Amino acid sequence: MRILIVGAGRAGLEVATHLTRIGHQVTIVDNDEGVTRRASEQLGLVALSGDATIAAVLEEADISQSEVVVAMLRRDADNLAVALLARAAGVERVMVRMRDNAYRPVYAAAGIDRVLSETDLITGSVATAIEHDAIRHAMLLGDGSAIAFELTIPAGSAAAGKTVMELAALPGFPATCVFAALYQADGRVEAPRGATVVHVGTTVLLVTRSNEVAQAVQTLTDTR
Repeated sequence: MRILIVGAGRAGLEVATHLTRIGHQVTIVDNDEGVTRRASEQLGLVALSGDATIAAVLEEADISQSEVVVAMLRRDADNLAVALLARAAGVERVMVRMRDNAYRPVYAAAGIDRVLSETDLITGSVATAIEHDAIRHAMLLGDGSAIAFELTIPAGSAAAGKTVMELAALPGFPATCVFAALYQADGRVEAPRGATVVHVGTTVLLVTRSNEVAQAVQTLTDTR
């Protein structure tokens, strides 16, 4: 896939490096020549220097040939400009990193619906981890009314040895909670079925309503 990432800060470079490593064709654009030189010479990335809010700079980066454009600049106004230029160039998949939540309706009005909010990610991860020690990773979904989170079944848990169907039928388990994936201790990833057995050391990926996380966690970690 041909991907154009605008903004070569730490996050932009890490995303570009990862995507390149797994086989995508990535180009980055940044206004800082030192950053793009380092990205090219040390990381082996295709990097161009210039102000990406200028159409000619994006044309030089072959924006019209890109399948995905990701705007990760430091100012929302600049990310909005890049997103609109990408749309004008015919790019269908455009994503922006939102710094200020006040820009959410602005992006929506512009037809940019792939908005990545650092505030949402941090809130979902940190706040959920503070509330529930058993949860290691979490992310808010949609408008924040739902959460995706991971936890590992501890030794002594009454949930260990039960099937997904049996766990979902327990009185305290939220009816809206869904098992999305299982990561076994040996590294295997499974798509859960009703008959799939959950063991000690299994990490489960769950999706549920925000106000039902505590119920799900208690059911899966309770040692009674």
